[in-house]
Amino acid sequence: MRLILGSKSPRRRELLAGLDIPFDVVDIDADETCPADLRAGDIPLYISRAKARAYAHRLREDEWLITADTIVWCDAQMLGKPADEADARRMLRLLSGRTHQVYTGVTLTGAGGRMESFVDATDVTFRELTDEEIDYYVARYRPLDKAGAYGIQEWIGYVGCTALSGSYFNVMGLPVERLWERLQPIIKP
Repeated sequence: MRLILGSKSPRRRELLAGLDIPFDVVDIDADETCPADLRAGDIPLYISRAKARAYAHRLREDEWLITADTIVWCDAQMLGKPADEADARRMLRLLSGRTHQVYTGVTLTGAGGRMESFVDATDVTFRELTDEEIDYYVARYRPLDKAGAYGIQEWIGYVGCTALSGSYFNVMGLPVERLWERLQPIIKP
């Protein structure tokens, strides 16, 4: 059995490596636009499936593909990756002093179109962040490749996160605890 991670994210690679399972990595270019009526966890679930469908035809009988997508949800709106530094600051101001949700959709795909998906949710609370803290974080860490414009494992998480309910690893981009459970029938025949 060969496991393949379909992701450009270095964090997802790091998290999957933490399970001590051998895997290969492929970049998948997929259309990540989704229907406008999708909300919260349905959005990353839809995108993880779109990524899987874009690569599934290449899978051999002994291969399984893992795809994932993560969003931040606050005030009934999705916060994906910021367009620029100004957008990153806007997102962090929105999250400041509030609780928001992080959703990750994960899809396991085998040859012949076998597909299983799940979504994981984590509540994250930030204290009130000052403009100076937000400016420092955006300038120093350049979180333009992160949903919601932050990495919980970075400085802003150290100084700003006051509560977390759910999987910490989900906030980083891959709920490895739940993924491990789903992989058991695959890696242990």
